Amino acid sequence: MNCTLVSLHSQYIHSSTVPYCLQAGIRRWGDERIRVQITEGTVNEQVAAVAERILDTQPQVVGIACYIWNIAFVWELTRTLKETSEPPLIILGGPEVSYYAEKYLDAHPEIDYILSGEGEESLPGLLNAVLRGDDVKKVPGVCLRGHISEPVIGTGTPVKPDPAEYAAALQGRIAYWETSRGCPYSCAFCLSGRCGSVRFYDPEESKRELIALAQHGARTIKLVDRTFNANPARARDFWAYLIDQSRAGVIPAGTCYHFEIAGDILDEECIRILGSAPVGLFQLEIGMQSFHEPTLSAIHRKTNTTRLRENIRRLLIPGNMHIHIDLIAGLPLEDLDTFADSFRIGWKLGAHMLQLGFLKLLHGADMRECPEEYPCTFRETPPYEVTSTPWLTEADLAVIHDVEDSLDRLVNSGRFRRTVAYLTDTLANDPWELLRTFGASVRDAGRMPLEEYMEVFYRFCTENPRWGADARILRDCMVCDRLATNQSGFIPAFLKREDRQLRVVRNDLERTRPQNVRRVCALLYGAEYADAHHITAVWADYTVPNPITHEYELHFMRVSR
Repeated sequence: MNCTLVSLHSQYIHSSTVPYCLQAGIRRWGDERIRVQITEGTVNEQVAAVAERILDTQPQVVGIACYIWNIAFVWELTRTLKETSEPPLIILGGPEVSYYAEKYLDAHPEIDYILSGEGEESLPGLLNAVLRGDDVKKVPGVCLRGHISEPVIGTGTPVKPDPAEYAAALQGRIAYWETSRGCPYSCAFCLSGRCGSVRFYDPEESKRELIALAQHGARTIKLVDRTFNANPARARDFWAYLIDQSRAGVIPAGTCYHFEIAGDILDEECIRILGSAPVGLFQLEIGMQSFHEPTLSAIHRKTNTTRLRENIRRLLIPGNMHIHIDLIAGLPLEDLDTFADSFRIGWKLGAHMLQLGFLKLLHGADMRECPEEYPCTFRETPPYEVTSTPWLTEADLAVIHDVEDSLDRLVNSGRFRRTVAYLTDTLANDPWELLRTFGASVRDAGRMPLEEYMEVFYRFCTENPRWGADARILRDCMVCDRLATNQSGFIPAFLKREDRQLRVVRNDLERTRPQNVRRVCALLYGAEYADAHHITAVWADYTVPNPITHEYELHFMRVSR
């Protein structure tokens, strides 16, 4: 039996261990006559192209993992596969189909089976039953027309793929790995708490796997443990071990491990160990959801927000880790004003990324299953984003989308760090109002090229007295941001200033600085950098970027007028 496992990602850079875990399960528990291949693709490709790659493997069975980001693609793909002269048996699994198996089987006749819940053991069990002619209804988690099973919630340690084999297949993409499964929280909007209590895998084996991934070429390794520090002592042990291995040269330079953690349960020793990590070795993603206490209570999320804020501030002090925090719009009991307050609190923490997400009502999550308790309207098509709640109107959510768009382009992109700091820190403008009003002003403009977007923002801030921006200072900030984040050497026309001194500075740099380094230079004229007799030259050496900010180092030199 030829079985092809399919993984469909939202972007090429992403990967998934799911097909490799299933392949490992088939190798362990499946009939020796089952031959397994893996085909990967993205939802940005043509369906016909992905189908052709799958059919090239001559599959008798195709298994596809289904999520909110790929389910629409899956339906088109499965119809295409079934229209061939020798249509394969099609098995679906994953969270998007696990909780509504009967509905999907009725709506999509091309689907033969749905496996509900974890599949490392149930998939080989189903394949064995099909191959041997056994009763498939005896397989845990199997769903077919006329027979629907409850989702399989595993109790043991799931089988994992060989890290070297998985890393070899990545070809530069992000590696995803787990050292535990399940979540200690039961957030009403999430499915992770439905996977049973947290199951921790063997720590020594997991450590070896994390090292092996790095040694076989994975550079960004994202731990998908839902709350990596659910057991603080275990987290401390892992972090200290990886730090030691990095310092010993066992972990290749440039490797970064990304952890999702609960920030409020970090203890003193965890913070001390994290603060001692080599620069760039770790990234932390801290899900806050909200700082509005009634909202956290309504979604069953226990968070000590005071301790959370203090811990995030302390994690940022050493400057050795990229810190990512996030908020979710559309949660119960949070209106536009309280959400804006949560945003302002998150902003003041100074994390490298503040992500605004929008609530999705996932199949199987309490917020979808209990509409009386959590009333709201949402889109019926994936990703099922909330469109209004008793506390947020559609217009309110449109405002938050305006903020999200300008936040992502101006702040989270990392391209305007000095510019935004000048407007919000130096001039004390409210970041929420700044991003809201600018986002609204470009709402109907579509996706502008970066240089055009920069100029529109420059005009917005300098031509509106509300923001108090000095045109020269703002221009200097934008020039510095541009040099620090863009190697092209191209400075947009609206930022250029004709000055013969620039050639003098360039010639001086060529004489006095190393010749094997590419650099771009500009002149600054604002009050911070100039007086009646001097201006300042700034240049960036494009060698190695900062692993935290991804900026190139800027150098400054006073120049006589």
